[in-house]
Amino acid sequence: MAMNRASFAKMLEPGLNTLFGLEYDRYPEEYAAVFESNTSQKAFEEDVLLQGFGNAPTKNEGAAVSYDAASQQWTARYQHETIALAFSITEEAEEDGQYGSIASRYTKALARSMASTKEIKAANVLNNAQAAGFTGGDGQTLLSASHPTQNGNQSNVLATAADLSETSLESILIQISDMKDDRGLRIAAQGTQLIIPTAYQFVAERLLESTLRTGTADNDLNAIKSGGYLPKGYHVMRRLTDADGFFVQTDVPDGLKMFQRSPMKKGMEGDFETGNVRYKVRERYSFGFTDWRGVFGSEGAA
Repeated sequence: MAMNRASFAKMLEPGLNTLFGLEYDRYPEEYAAVFESNTSQKAFEEDVLLQGFGNAPTKNEGAAVSYDAASQQWTARYQHETIALAFSITEEAEEDGQYGSIASRYTKALARSMASTKEIKAANVLNNAQAAGFTGGDGQTLLSASHPTQNGNQSNVLATAADLSETSLESILIQISDMKDDRGLRIAAQGTQLIIPTAYQFVAERLLESTLRTGTADNDLNAIKSGGYLPKGYHVMRRLTDADGFFVQTDVPDGLKMFQRSPMKKGMEGDFETGNVRYKVRERYSFGFTDWRGVFGSEGAA
């Protein structure tokens, strides 16, 4: 249904002081600091895990050498979604507007809605990190204590869920340091940044930026800061829905990823019979994760 003059009655009258509601400032793209950006030319993208070799056994004198076998394992798929939004306005409403083009104001609103949707799609990868039905290539959720490997199950979540604190953050950083590959070989990995909802921004500032330990009378240094264990500091994602959940991103490649299949495109067309003009924006992309080792975290104690 087209937006008509009745939808903008006040905009058609002289004496109006101001129009508001569409010109709020926006935060910079939050997902870009968390998700590795890629382009795509296909309907979907797939990442395949290649399994390496295990530790080499001792060869006894005169005995035959041992053979090992490598193979491909599970596959992570990124299925692109088409995101689109449109509106239609009558030529009379556009023609009679007293305070500039109504359509130009709402084409900006379309872009704002599309940007917000993209942030929500990205944040939902983390919002559903332990939600049933949102599994990765290995059949487990992003955060799980039971990621199957050829060397037994591995975990990227705290054994006991906890809120963000010095203790819980240090526990996760230790887990990251003890990480292994699919065959049980240790890998050199470290945390890069803390990802948090808005409720934790002051806690994170104290934990990562204080010179000394927080919440204690001990005159100890802040080991997380002095050791450079989170070189990128912390990053706030305002669409995270769990107020006490937090995540630590690691430097393991192919963790959180997004694929841009088609950038945002704008379209406009008029209808000959009615004179209505339709405006549309469209974008196609996907968000997800491949290697769960790219993120560790906790859903919080609540």
